[in-house]
Amino acid sequence: MPALSIIDWPLPYESRLAVRPASAIDLVVIHCTELPDMKMAREFGERIRYESSQTGNSGHYYIDTDGKVFRFVADTRVANHTFGYNPRSLGIELSNIGRYPNWGDSRHQSFTTPYTAAQIESLRALLAQLRHEHANLRWIAGHEDLDRRFEPASDNPAIPLRRRQDPGPLFPWPEVLDGSGFERFEPPAS
Repeated sequence: MPALSIIDWPLPYESRLAVRPASAIDLVVIHCTELPDMKMAREFGERIRYESSQTGNSGHYYIDTDGKVFRFVADTRVANHTFGYNPRSLGIELSNIGRYPNWGDSRHQSFTTPYTAAQIESLRALLAQLRHEHANLRWIAGHEDLDRRFEPASDNPAIPLRRRQDPGPLFPWPEVLDGSGFERFEPPAS
């Protein structure tokens, strides 16, 4: 497989994110941006959400619909992308509209836009490269597998909704996992 071209586009606060050894990385978490495009995904990534650290929420890598791969955060920095799993994981965000702009509305919970062939090809190449670079990298999970918290629906607070449902039902797990060397991570029962 040819070397993957990755466009470095570090977030302005990247140097304020905690440093970790590469040996700590054993998990990849797949996300869906649930935003219309990369421009908006970048804007969301740049937002400061934590006053004490002056950092925000972001994955490490972003894959646009045309297959271009961007690195927002270096692998050896702890990005804020998955509650409870950040110190050990790399976050990969796939640009996809998901449930945007009605994330919390119980009447709009369907994912309707498939991931592109170019995205899946780039994702497979990125996963192969990351496995080569990180000796302890073995596990893969979807954001929905790890963050199982609920929140009240915006249209009816009596309806509990899963906070995270990405990468969603249209993500082609069999294609991504085939020959990847990754094993699906199952979090412990709570």
